[in-house]
This record gives sequence, structure tokens and C-alpha cells, in this order.
Amino acid sequence: MKTPKYLVPDLFMADPSAHVFNGRLYIYPSHDVDAGIPENDNGDHFDMRDYHVYSTDDIENGTLVDHGVVLDVKSIPWSGRQLWDSDVAYQDGKYYLYFSLKDRNDVFHLGVAVSENPEGPFTALDNPMKGSYSIDPCVFKDKDGANYIYFGGLWGGQLQRYRDNKAIECGQEPTDNEPALCPKVARLDTSMIEFAGEPRDLVILDEQGQPLKAGDHDRRFFEASWMHYYNGKYYFSYSTGNTHYLCYAMGDSPYGPFTYKGVILTPVVGWTTHHSICEFKGKWYLFHHDSVPSGGRTWLRSMKVVELDYNEDGTIQTIEGK
Repeated sequence: MKTPKYLVPDLFMADPSAHVFNGRLYIYPSHDVDAGIPENDNGDHFDMRDYHVYSTDDIENGTLVDHGVVLDVKSIPWSGRQLWDSDVAYQDGKYYLYFSLKDRNDVFHLGVAVSENPEGPFTALDNPMKGSYSIDPCVFKDKDGANYIYFGGLWGGQLQRYRDNKAIECGQEPTDNEPALCPKVARLDTSMIEFAGEPRDLVILDEQGQPLKAGDHDRRFFEASWMHYYNGKYYFSYSTGNTHYLCYAMGDSPYGPFTYKGVILTPVVGWTTHHSICEFKGKWYLFHHDSVPSGGRTWLRSMKVVELDYNEDGTIQTIEGK
């Protein structure tokens, strides 16, 4: 599959997180709706309200099953609005859905919902994860069985409102010549619903070993954390947001540091680039989205998949988004 294909033509689904459970591929997207809210840099027009789950045993030629709504914002006890990106992890017979949601004070936190099955339905816990903030959770299980959660997003994702895991009064990005704000990483404890320690900065270095600068908008982190492991290396991939690249960095530990390596996906039609990378039946795939089917409406996105290829040195071959 060298040409990207759309996966759900009849509904607007975005931010696809793909995982293999019990030999079957499951996709956990966010669900775009047209809420009639004007576009702005805070992302208020992305007013998602529920999650579906999709699965298939053949991503290239098979049928994609829609398991329906598995979690609704109205069923989350602490909910305010905007049910943004999510991810799912498995541990000890249960499936944990980690989601981004604003509370009733319009502050983003990470929440957890639990199910006995990968296709849901999921039941949300009464409160957000203690000490969590911002958006876009991704959970990665390392080869030793430890689980790590990655998160963070600028602008509407509110990451700029925090320093050292504490809210600050006047949140803003650093100046162009200062180090960029970092995505966050924390190991999960055995309960899978709390951090095992304080979230750390995931530092992305340039080719000289220096942290990427805040003004380096073509390479610095903006949102959409994803982690995968390939051939002895950890790959942290992410979106640059306002420059619309999907980039990656490589490291030797789930905590990093990571060294910037290049672009996975060039800009697509639509403002955001959000993705996941998953191996299934011996092939690697990039799941992402664009806004072509909606006529370029950035808040109505459609998820896609394309095969992903590595070079002999472990770097990833760039895919053209348009």
C-alpha cells in the first residue's frame, strides 16, 4: 500500500491511534463534528464529543468494522467540553483509554476510561489523572513491560501555561532563541491510572546535540506525540503544528534524549497533522488524516493509512502529504 487510502468515508474521524490486540488491528480516532464555531488559534472549532472504535484483520483489503460510540463526553463525570485525541493500552486483562478533555473550568487534563474489551465500551473514571495537563496522550509499552505516557500540545493544547509541571500565571512560548517547550513523558504505575513519578521533559536535540529552539518551527514539537520501537531504537514522532510537518527523532531510551532525524509526512490539506505508527502482519503503517473530503475544512478531517518504509540505517522514508 504505497498510496494513502481513506478508511472511513461516511464519518469525519481524525487523530487515529492504531494498535494490534489479539492479532487484530484496532484504530482509536477522535470524531470531528461541525459545531458552527469560528476557527481560532485556541482550537475552539475542534469540538469533538465522542469516540468510536474501528477494527480489521486486513488493513489493505479487508472490511473496517465500526464498533460504534464507546465513550461520550456526557458520560464522563468531570467533563466540560472538547474530547480531543486519545490512545489505548492493554494491561492485565483490561484496556485503558487515555483521553484529552477540558474540565468545567476550560482547563485540559488527561482522563482514563476502562473496558474489558479492546472494542469497548469504556467507562470513565470519576476524576482526571492526578497531576495531568494539556493534551494528546500516547502510551508506549517498553520491552521490559513498563508503560510510559507521552503528552502535550501548544496553543489550544495549553502546554505553554505550565513550567516544571505547575501552572503559571501568564503562559507563553519561550522566545525564538530559547529552547523550545518539550513534550512530557512519565512512567505509569501498575494501576495504569496514575503517574509513577513527576512527568519529565522529553528533549529533542539538533545535529549538534543542542535542544531545538522555540523559533525552529519546522522542527520543534507542537503536539501529537507518538512513540514506537524499531530495530533497537526508540522513535518519537510528532507534529510541528503551524508548519504542518510530521517529524521524528531517535533515541536509546523511552525517556530520551532524542535526536531529530527528519520529516515523515509533508504537509497535508488541513491545519493539523496527527498520526500513529503501527506494525501489522509484517508491515509498518502510518495512520494520519487530512481535510480533502470535507473540502479543506480543517475541523472536519478524514483518517488515512499508508505503508511506511525504513532505510537501511533506520531512518524513515519521507511520505508526500499532498
